[in-house]
Amino acid sequence: MLEITQIIQQIAPDAQIETKQRLTITVRPDQLHPVIEALYRNETLRFDYLISLTGMDWGDRLGAIYQLSASVDLTQEVIVITSTADRDNPLLYSVTDLYGTAHLNEREIYALFGIRFINNPDMRRFLLNDQWKGFPFRKDYVHDPKLNPETVISSEIIDIAPRIMEKEGGELAEENVAVFGEEDYIVNIGPQHPSTHGVMHFRTSLDGEIVKKIDVHSGYIHRGIEKLCENMTYPQMLHLTDRLDYLSANINRHALCMCIEKGAEIEVPERAQYIRTIMDELQRISSHLLAWATHCNDLGATTAFIYGMREREHILDIFDKTCGGRLIINQNVVGGVMFDIYSDFQKDVKAFIPYMRKKLKEYDDFFSHNAIALGRMVRIGLLSREDAISYGVTGPAGRASGWSCDVRRYKPYALYDQVEFKEIVRTEGDSYARYLNRLDEIEESLHIIEQLIDNIPSGEVCAKVKPIIRIPAGQFFQSVETGKGEFGVFIESSGDKNPYRVKFRSPSLAAVSVIPLISKGAFLSDLIGITGSMDFVIPDIDR
Repeated sequence: MLEITQIIQQIAPDAQIETKQRLTITVRPDQLHPVIEALYRNETLRFDYLISLTGMDWGDRLGAIYQLSASVDLTQEVIVITSTADRDNPLLYSVTDLYGTAHLNEREIYALFGIRFINNPDMRRFLLNDQWKGFPFRKDYVHDPKLNPETVISSEIIDIAPRIMEKEGGELAEENVAVFGEEDYIVNIGPQHPSTHGVMHFRTSLDGEIVKKIDVHSGYIHRGIEKLCENMTYPQMLHLTDRLDYLSANINRHALCMCIEKGAEIEVPERAQYIRTIMDELQRISSHLLAWATHCNDLGATTAFIYGMREREHILDIFDKTCGGRLIINQNVVGGVMFDIYSDFQKDVKAFIPYMRKKLKEYDDFFSHNAIALGRMVRIGLLSREDAISYGVTGPAGRASGWSCDVRRYKPYALYDQVEFKEIVRTEGDSYARYLNRLDEIEESLHIIEQLIDNIPSGEVCAKVKPIIRIPAGQFFQSVETGKGEFGVFIESSGDKNPYRVKFRSPSLAAVSVIPLISKGAFLSDLIGITGSMDFVIPDIDR
C-alpha cells in the first residue's frame, strides 16, 4: 500500500490518509475523481471493483464513502471518503465512467440524500419517484406524512433524465435528455409479473422482438430498512436483515452479527461457529434450489420447478425443527446462535446429503442437456469478466464470467478457513454457465457440510452479551457470501446504543444493474430467461 499512498499524495497533497485497519483516504470533492481513477488504473494493483457506495450525512457535511477492491485479490481494499458543506446544492463527481455499478448507486444517493453527481448521464431518483418531497436519509428530514401522502393514483412516468455535465473549461451545464426516442416502441415488463421475481419494473424498448434498451425502475416496496436501523438498538436490527434477501436470510443475519461482534469485540463460541457454518450452507443450497427451480420455470419447465421445491422442503424441515422457522429462521444472534441443534439434527442432515446428490444427478439427466433448454441458455445473456467486475456482479453469476470472487475464499469467516471446497468458476459468461454454477455449488455446499457435521464440539452456543450493546465510534464493515453473491454490512457508530448509519451492500442491485447490458440485442422471450439466470430478489434492492 506504500506505493498507492505515494501516488495519492502526488494527486492530492492535502488528502488525509489513515492506515490503521484499511487504507482510508479523505479528499476534497474536486480531488475525488482523479484519486479514484488513479486507483482504478494503477498498474501494480488495479482497484477495479467498487464494492459499495454509501451516502452519508455528517450533520455539517453531506458526502459519500467509496469502498474499493482489486478484482484479482479481494483481500486488498481501499476506502475513499469525500464530502461537501453545501447542503442546498450538494454536488460530487460521478465515477460512472469507471464503474458500471456506480450508475444506480449514485442515483440512489441522490434520492435519499439529495447529492447530485456531475457527469452521471441520468440523474433521476432511484428507489423514490420524482414527486417525493425531501430526502429521507438526511438527519434533518421532516417525517411528516402530509408532505408525502399515500395515494392509489398512478403517476405518469416521464422519460426525461436530468443531468449535470462538465464542459470544457470546467463550466457546469444542466440539461435534460430523453430516455427513449420518440419513435421507440416501449413495453412494460412488470412490476406485477412473476418472471420479474418480485415487483421489478423493466421499461423495454423493442425493435420487433429484439430488445433495444431497458430502463430499470425499482422502489415499489418502500420499506426504508437502512433508515429504520438508525432508531433501533443493535440486537433489534437483526430481524430486518432476514427480510432483505429472504432466501439467504440466515446468511444476511450472520453478516450483521459479525459486523456488530467485530465492533464490540465479542468472541463467538466454537460450537456456535459450527452451527452457523452448517446452517449457512443449508441456506445456500435452499437458495440455489429455488433459483434453479424458478429459472427453469421461466424457460417453461414446470416439472423442474416442482422438483426444486420438493428438495428444498427437506431443508426447510430441518430449519423448522431447529428453530421453528422455515423461511425467516431467526437463528443467528449477536454472540452466537439462539437455538442449539435438536437431537436428530446430525442424523437428518447426513440423510439429506446422499438424497440431494441423487437429485442433482436427476436434474442433470432430465433437464441440463435438454435441447430446448440449451437453446434458451447457451450463448444467451453474455456477460464478460470485465463487465461483471465493473457492475459488481458477484456470486455464481460473476463466477460464471471467469471472475474468482468467493468471499468465503478471499475473506474467510466462521469456519471457512478450516474446510476444503472448490470455487466454481466458468468462463462462458452465458445463462447456461450461471445455471450450471448453482448446481455445482450445491455439491460443494454438501461437501462443506460433510466435513463439519460429525465434528460439532460441545459447549455454549452463545457468548454472554449485554442487553444494551455499544460499538466504539468508528466505521465497520463485514461481508459474506450469500446465495446471490457478496452481501455487505456497513455500520458507522457514534458510540451510542444506536448506529449512526447502516448500509447494506446488495448483490441483487448489482445483478439488476447489468440486465440492460446483457439483454441488449436479445429476443424479448429470452429476456425472461436472462433475468432468471441472474437470480435477484427485489427486497434485497428496495432496502
